[in-house]
Amino acid sequence: MTQDKTALHGWLVIDKPVGPGSTDIVSKAKRALRDGGYAKVKVGHGGTLDPLATGVLPIALGEATKLSGRMLDADKAYAFTVKFGEQTDTLDLEGKAVATSDVRPTRDALEAVLPRFTGPIDQVPPAYSALKVDGQRAYDLARAGEEVVLASRSVTIHSLDIEDANADRATLVATVSKGTYIRSLARDIALALGTVGHVTMLRRTKSGPFTLASAISLDSLAELAKARTIEQALLPLKAGLDDIPALALTPDQAGALRQGRPVIGIAKTPGLYFATAQSVPVALVQSDGIEVKVVRGFNLS
Repeated sequence: MTQDKTALHGWLVIDKPVGPGSTDIVSKAKRALRDGGYAKVKVGHGGTLDPLATGVLPIALGEATKLSGRMLDADKAYAFTVKFGEQTDTLDLEGKAVATSDVRPTRDALEAVLPRFTGPIDQVPPAYSALKVDGQRAYDLARAGEEVVLASRSVTIHSLDIEDANADRATLVATVSKGTYIRSLARDIALALGTVGHVTMLRRTKSGPFTLASAISLDSLAELAKARTIEQALLPLKAGLDDIPALALTPDQAGALRQGRPVIGIAKTPGLYFATAQSVPVALVQSDGIEVKVVRGFNLS
């Protein structure tokens, strides 16, 4: 008799190297599941990283893919290096120079300008981005030589500090809201300093609740797959909901929610809850103080 394959549901946090894009990492995760003999499940990522960027990339497996959207909305933390004196069309190392300047800001000047980029700000995304313009990706239009005009957007820079700085470059650390482009932030900081610049290093150190502390390399993932022990690196569904309180259900309540029916009589403070029955995830639910309704149901038993 053939043994049933194990289906994995949860999060793998990958320390993405320079080179592959986010979709490439998803493909590598799918391959690891195949190599390990695991059941086929949906696989997605929780926030794009450019090929030249490294660091925290949450990979959702199975039912965790239903929570990927929450990762896209989560705050993120980065370390990044800005090289002053040259701006590229992509605003990073990949592009060609489009502007140069002999101005090199002092550390004091940099410290003085950073408060202008802390808190709510408006920024124009890079032309080389995955945003869509009339149904097409901005980077496809830019690569085709077309002029790309993107609208300014409101984002929030929660913190922005200098890690290191010298005459030609500065390494900064930032915690930012969803929708923030670090390449645009670097461009605008350089312009505010009377020069131009581009990003030469970008590393994501945190994405929502996930940090480098729980991240594994692609080599480690391949080794775990070969040993059929990917579970050792798998974080549970709840790991993506660290800010959501738990709600324990009775079997009858769980049954109702699994059928999509609201449950009345659970007196809870209004808000989101991670509902479980005997430690098995049932649903992400919304309470209005009296009635509990399903926001996202999980097909687990």
